[in-house]
Amino acid sequence: MPAERLAAGADLVTFSGDKLLGGPQAGIIVGRADLVARIKRNPLKRALRVDKMTIAALAAVLGLAADPERLREHLPALRALTRPLDDIRRTAARLAVALAPILKEYAVDVVDCASEIGSGAQPGRDVPSAGVAMTPRAAKGRGGALLRLADAFRALPVPVIGRIQDDAYLLDCRCLLDAEDTETFLTQLGSLVPAGRQ
Repeated sequence: MPAERLAAGADLVTFSGDKLLGGPQAGIIVGRADLVARIKRNPLKRALRVDKMTIAALAAVLGLAADPERLREHLPALRALTRPLDDIRRTAARLAVALAPILKEYAVDVVDCASEIGSGAQPGRDVPSAGVAMTPRAAKGRGGALLRLADAFRALPVPVIGRIQDDAYLLDCRCLLDAEDTETFLTQLGSLVPAGRQ
């Protein structure tokens, strides 16, 4: 965290307003007042400065940080990253039960997986998660079946994006944050046209 870096002796720390704070896209510089003042005098500051809407959005997000007990409910990214693994597994199990009768050509299983935090804030960093893996029962044409299944999920009224991993189509359930998200997913399964039935 920026405060930890400053306390450890860094003169300046830069971080992302969207990735670290869950606010608007913006680069933030904190640190020694004299160095920040020098940066503000640089001619590039005029070209790179943020607009009033970005400043207002940052102020709103920083205001939320004043109440850390309620921060998770206001910031979906933080809620997703700190979601308990048991809760994610329960969601995955519910989805697997709903998907199995629709996807008869696939073995549908709840599996442990990893959510990649990624981006500039945490490149290459994973968080344990759980998901639903759909593996074609027929070995022949498996690659095509997985691509068709991915297309079918993307074609839903609210597109669903998964990934192909270990010869299966995987839906990481970390981002189905609440009952409403899960219900939206389940409600639209009637529109899912599985591979081989188009």
